[in-house]
Amino acid sequence: MPDPANNKSGAALLALSGLEDSKKMNKDYLSIDPTVGISTFYGYYVLKARAMAGDYNGALDLIRKYWGGMIDLGATTFWEDFDLRWMENASRIDEITPVGTIDVHATYGNYCYKGLRNSFCHGWASEPTAWLSENVLGVTIIDHGCRTVKIEPHLGDLQWVQGTFPTPFGVIKIRHDKMPDGKIKSKIEAPKAVKIIR
Repeated sequence: MPDPANNKSGAALLALSGLEDSKKMNKDYLSIDPTVGISTFYGYYVLKARAMAGDYNGALDLIRKYWGGMIDLGATTFWEDFDLRWMENASRIDEITPVGTIDVHATYGNYCYKGLRNSFCHGWASEPTAWLSENVLGVTIIDHGCRTVKIEPHLGDLQWVQGTFPTPFGVIKIRHDKMPDGKIKSKIEAPKAVKIIR
């Protein structure tokens, strides 16, 4: 059995593969200093493993802090590489760098070329979009071609969520509201060709 060696990506992959218990990997690795040692490349697997462990709040907090850190620095897309430590004394990327602050684009990017070559619009870093659709909106495709779709939301600490999911037959519109008793009330509008399982 490989040892995750305090590596969040490794712990997540062990959980997702079934080689280790997801709750144990979450408790021992993923939930400890959750933003330390996270990467844009394997972030999706960490989010997925935390959901597998039932830690939706932890995954949502990770999205808020880690990917939210990019947004706090002016991002409108997700970056190829990011570390929350970059935020210290950093200027926003959507403004001219004030004297005495750090230009994030010119200074950082461990896995890419130096000097304004860190991609600020990178597909592999957009994992929260897929994770939110799969887990918070709760969309799982059951049949090839989206003929059957299961909807099982996990709102965590959210009171409501609303979104859409594209299919070859048209868009599924979804809204979930958490009721005072904790139950979820859902409004789902789907194309006639798509069977929805709840």
